[in-house]
Amino acid sequence: MPHTLFISDLHLSADHPDSMAAFRRFIVKIAPHAERLYILGDLFEYWAGDDDRDDPFHAEVIALLRGLGAHHTEVFILHGNRDLLMGEALASACLATLIGEPTLIDLYGTPTLLSHGDTLCTDDVDYQAFRTQVHDPVFQKDFLAQPLAARKAYIMQLRSRSDTEKQHKRMEIMDVNQDAVAKMLRHYHYPRLIHGHTHRANRHELVIDGKPCVRWVLGDWDKEGNALRCDVGGCAVLRF
Repeated sequence: MPHTLFISDLHLSADHPDSMAAFRRFIVKIAPHAERLYILGDLFEYWAGDDDRDDPFHAEVIALLRGLGAHHTEVFILHGNRDLLMGEALASACLATLIGEPTLIDLYGTPTLLSHGDTLCTDDVDYQAFRTQVHDPVFQKDFLAQPLAARKAYIMQLRSRSDTEKQHKRMEIMDVNQDAVAKMLRHYHYPRLIHGHTHRANRHELVIDGKPCVRWVLGDWDKEGNALRCDVGGCAVLRF
């Protein structure tokens, strides 16, 4: 049956060989059967800029996605908080299409809103302030003008600081805010929502303004690979 796959939060890096092995199997064995593959952010552990495409690890990921696209599975990539600097050069190398945050699609007759999910975590005020800063076009232009090595060193410092700060934050602060979810779904006329970021894989049924809605949260790939498979009959989680 024609179907579409959704994944997010793979955090691929040379330091995580298990997740890369799962990604290889997914791209070769599972994804080619789908009409489309949507990657909803954090494909990479971090992305310092499209001039890092020749890194051997990155080159393998690109080659896998390019091979998938060449076999008639359309690939779409949405920025995450870890790889927000992915650009058109990377997308072209992958034979993929970059999509915006959020993106509304018609998924086999069901309006479906796609998001990375971090914009919904509004209780984390410090993170939202940081997100606003790094999404500023001027900041990104100035950052990308720095040497690649300097960018990587800066990102690693940010990652270390973030890991430390998370240890002192309550878990509920780092989850989505229900009012933010309602506001987003209301704005887009109550579609189904698919997002990642929180690593809290689940299916949530909710009612907003009397309208029934479904929110799918994609899982991360820390322990196992997973994807959401959707067709005309609905959606189900694949684990591998």
